[in-house]
Amino acid sequence: MSHSATPIRDAMHEKLTVAFSPAYLEIIDESDKHRGHGGWQEGGETHFRVIMKAAAMDTMSRLERSRAVHKVVAREMEIRVHALTLELSGA
Repeated sequence: MSHSATPIRDAMHEKLTVAFSPAYLEIIDESDKHRGHGGWQEGGETHFRVIMKAAAMDTMSRLERSRAVHKVVAREMEIRVHALTLELSGA
């Protein structure tokens, strides 16, 4: 098994793909923009922007979409991720 330079991002990508089968998914590490701010850690992977379009979210409200994503990536939030910016929509 090879070691990824972005284990948190990769884990979130895999979990969100399995949970929502998105038509589009982009996860951007924005940690460098928050250097020196609360939650920032050396090595990044603390602040992310998730852009996702998924048919599974078609009938969900904005709040339901956010809660669903946070539930899927709860472990990553516990161990390292300080902040998620979410841009979520149905497919």
